[in-house]
Amino acid sequence: MPQLERRIAAARGEIPADLVLRGGRTLDLVTGDLLDGDVAICDDTIVGICASYDCARVIDVAGLTLVPGFIDTHLHVESSLVTPLEFDRCVTPRGVTTAICDPHEIANVLGADGIRWFQRAARLTLMDLRVQLSSCVPSTHMETAGAELSADDLVGLMGDPSGIGLAEVMNYPGVIHRDPDVMAKLRLFADGHMDGHCPLLTGRDLNAYIAAGIRTEHEATSVPEAREKLQKGLRVLIREGSVSKDLEALQPLLSDITAPYMCLCTDDRNPLDIDREGHLDHMIRRLIALGTPPLAVYRAASLSGAEAFGLKDRGQVAPGKRADIVALGSLADCDARLVIAGGRVVDDAAFAARGDLAPIGRRSVRAPKLLSSSFASRANRAETPVIGIREGQILTDHLTETIPIEDGDKRPDPARDLIRIAVIERHGRNGNIATGFVRGFGLQRGAIASTVCHDHHNIACVGVDYDDMALAANRLGEIEGGFVVAEGGKVLAELPLPIAGLMSPDPFEDVRDRLLDLHAAAKSLGVTLDEPFLQLAFLALPVIPALKITDRGLVDVLKFEIIP
Repeated sequence: MPQLERRIAAARGEIPADLVLRGGRTLDLVTGDLLDGDVAICDDTIVGICASYDCARVIDVAGLTLVPGFIDTHLHVESSLVTPLEFDRCVTPRGVTTAICDPHEIANVLGADGIRWFQRAARLTLMDLRVQLSSCVPSTHMETAGAELSADDLVGLMGDPSGIGLAEVMNYPGVIHRDPDVMAKLRLFADGHMDGHCPLLTGRDLNAYIAAGIRTEHEATSVPEAREKLQKGLRVLIREGSVSKDLEALQPLLSDITAPYMCLCTDDRNPLDIDREGHLDHMIRRLIALGTPPLAVYRAASLSGAEAFGLKDRGQVAPGKRADIVALGSLADCDARLVIAGGRVVDDAAFAARGDLAPIGRRSVRAPKLLSSSFASRANRAETPVIGIREGQILTDHLTETIPIEDGDKRPDPARDLIRIAVIERHGRNGNIATGFVRGFGLQRGAIASTVCHDHHNIACVGVDYDDMALAANRLGEIEGGFVVAEGGKVLAELPLPIAGLMSPDPFEDVRDRLLDLHAAAKSLGVTLDEPFLQLAFLALPVIPALKITDRGLVDVLKFEIIP
């Protein structure tokens, strides 16, 4: 019997379904009702609810509540520091059955080949990994990335089954001032979905950005900002990553009224936070604990995301919908006891049957050999711009401090929490080195270096001792990228990330354990930040206000220019 006819026949009870979930209650996200009856599945589709069905395979879910699989509406898999297949194994058992990713981290290193690698991964994962096409490679003209992708380059990547549309358009000045390259990409995706990124944009400039056809936004960090964006037609994605933590700020706005237009996303979440707190399941628990109605939370976690991104085949436990189902012990605890993804039970056997994905992007760190003198300041004015970290945000402050010039150099001053930051071009294109000052790490000794450096992924390094900075940065070339902590001429801890300098081929658990060692080493140097490595990475992203640094120098993001 053809597939379509078989589903209809199973829905009517004329033939057995492939799988039946029996004994639980289903949360209907439209009416808010709890529904009794079996849930019948054929192939990857739900064919029946609220009735009794025959089937050779029945799973007893008595006492459990069934909800639609969760949809992470914006993330970068690379920030989990593991491959897409390991990310799948890590978060799908927590109920994440759809993840809408922007692979612009690997694309900024490897270009179109990096996106194609993600498209291949999407054919293997148990979750439905949706691969948006990256709009900003590089994110601006003020940095050196490993690749550039024009509108013409994106044409060759379109049409893949994993695609939805254009990933976050970070160059919001390029939109509102009508940069020709940005306009070409917007025109290319005019009939599809275009994802947004416009921190602190308001008024007529926000109107102009939305008028370009952009429909979602994950950078709102306050209720007034999010409310204006909702009022002007954007779907607001509440973000809770490892550095960008906006859940508590935006929680008061999420209600039964706004939930259809608000979604959940993680953006950048590291293995430690996933392991000890969770992923979207953590966000759901936290929102409910803060007093948000469970119906609003579960809508934002699934149905609202499906509607926002045009995924009409999911977001409800209902006939004709994709069989993405999470069986929970309780709505408040969001404790997944069973996960069905595309009709398949998520278990070890399902993960083992996926197939393999060969690594890509080896030996991508081609930075110049660095000396301690490479990190000296060349400035000749005591008045100094300083990047001020806001913990829990990727926004920074543009501070000004007086730092004396001694022997032609402005030295780090840990007593004032003024430490050297440097960005070194590592793609082998020009060897640029830029230095500046940052406040907020609490670093007293040694150095930290990383090739996870949004979005160009050059080497970012902070330190008090120039010799240790050179040691840490040079060590990154030897291990093909990753994280290094050094002090006193010794490497204290390191995590190799040889896949494009961004991801490890090792199991999630091994990466988590190495990160624990790195965090301990960083704290031994005086670091007070909860997540120093991702916080460091975002200091080099020149599309987030107010002061950042790239390999070309300090960037005044509000003026969108490099400081002379």
